[in-house]
Amino acid sequence: MSSMTSQKQPTFTSAKSISDFLEEKKITDIVVIDLKDKSSIADTLIIGTGTSLRHIQSTAEHLRKKLKEEKSLNHIEGDHHSDWVILDAGDHIVHLFTSETRSHYDLEKMWGEYKAKDNV
Repeated sequence: MSSMTSQKQPTFTSAKSISDFLEEKKITDIVVIDLKDKSSIADTLIIGTGTSLRHIQSTAEHLRKKLKEEKSLNHIEGDHHSDWVILDAGDHIVHLFTSETRSHYDLEKMWGEYKAKDNV
């Protein structure tokens, strides 16, 4: 008799799983900033750039649904006209920007060292 093991669906509990999801959705310039020794608000900031407002909103909505299914979504900021959307996933805070808005706020500079998505 053979035993079958069920494979779990990927979860969104790690910075890597979230950044991989964003990459699948064609979000670019994904970086992960480790906040563990810098702040108590979260373990990581995950920052990415969308190609348009529609792209940002669509990706945010898909991620919102995934996080909500896993009961990992605490809050979302930014409406369908916003060029910056923030998803609070507990240990991870995701920021999705247009390139102009990302350049203007420059969160990477504010928080210091970060890792490109491939180095997470």
